[in-house]
Amino acid sequence: MAAAALWRSCAKLRRNMPIYLASWKAPPSVFKSSKSEAMANPDNEGVVCAPLDTLTEEEIMMKEMVKKFAQDRIAPLVKTMDANAEMDGSVLQGLFEQGLMSIELGPEYGGTGSSFFSTILVVEELAKVDPAVALLCELQNTITNKLFITYGTEEQKRTYLPRLAKDLTGSFCLSEVGSGSDAFSLKARADKKGDYYVINGSKMWISFAEQAGVFFVMANANPSLGYKGITCFIVDRDTEGLHVGKKEDKLGIRATSTCPVTFENVKVPKTNILGQLGEGYKYAIGMLNVGRIGIAAQMLGLAQGCFDHTIPYVKERVQFGKSIFDFQGMQHQIAQVATQLEAARLLTYNAARLVEAGRPFRKEASMAKYYAAEVATLTTSKCIEWMGGVGFTKDYPIEKYYRDCKIGTIYEGTSNIQLSTIAKCIGQEY
Repeated sequence: MAAAALWRSCAKLRRNMPIYLASWKAPPSVFKSSKSEAMANPDNEGVVCAPLDTLTEEEIMMKEMVKKFAQDRIAPLVKTMDANAEMDGSVLQGLFEQGLMSIELGPEYGGTGSSFFSTILVVEELAKVDPAVALLCELQNTITNKLFITYGTEEQKRTYLPRLAKDLTGSFCLSEVGSGSDAFSLKARADKKGDYYVINGSKMWISFAEQAGVFFVMANANPSLGYKGITCFIVDRDTEGLHVGKKEDKLGIRATSTCPVTFENVKVPKTNILGQLGEGYKYAIGMLNVGRIGIAAQMLGLAQGCFDHTIPYVKERVQFGKSIFDFQGMQHQIAQVATQLEAARLLTYNAARLVEAGRPFRKEASMAKYYAAEVATLTTSKCIEWMGGVGFTKDYPIEKYYRDCKIGTIYEGTSNIQLSTIAKCIGQEY
């Protein structure tokens, strides 16, 4: 009797079990990243599916130009800029002269007229030499310029884009003391007064606020609507009531300025609203999704630069009568790091190619940013160990890469935020 009752219970359980768990049938959905998409108009006579790191002639030229610029103009100043916690004016000037602050802007605005993928290559190359300089280029291209290009009116574009290509830098004001990862709980307000809005509030951790000539300020123009009242305002640096505070004394990327910015009755005309009233939260999400690929490129370049400095030393350093590179234990560690570097590069390049193809990329951007930051952390830590005592000193750049990489797990969405975003996307796919 007991056996019969157990059998009936098991049968009932099987009847109530979801079909995709009760059999070996294919699940109702497939992991989206495993799905392929046919190429449009493939050239049957040429290579249809090129490797992800295949570059056009223009991209190769851009990469080589930036490599030379970084070695000639930036490398000699890196140690001093880090020690003084200040970006050398000649570096900023050089970035403008080389067209690296307006990579995707059209020639009509004084830009280079190149691609998003070129921006990623530029950031990677600059970060190999100095991640701080790479960040300046990354934020200008993926946040400041892109906000104007995507949401700006023709008048706003004509007013700001030519200057952003020539000598003007921008700054994105989102984070506050009480709104970091929970960005849309911000308290800054914009109260309407006739044809103007009056902004009051304070922002924290604002990158390049010290150099910026124009600020994108996220403030709530209708708090009763919650985050749907958040609006993006364009505020010039010389606007009365805008104050840039003392820059932070940071662990890494010290040549970049990170400052608090306060707004005391800052009067902004309604024509300085970027895009639509109450749409600021959408713009922030959109730009940060793109920017995360830029940060992935920064972390990738940082890790590769550190690796490139370390391996020649490891091959030359002799202990116990042979190069320490020849010890199998060392070779396995080096091979592991090199493999992870390559994986991070392919994740980053794939996310960038998705953007250019106009395909969804949110999950892939978060994957690239999360993984590249983790790989940079592992790579720089291992490189210090492989270098031994000299790696721990400031005579070599290894310890600087180690300090610089930590921010990659924090800004433009912490690693936990990236994991939450990835998981949310996966949940929607099944």
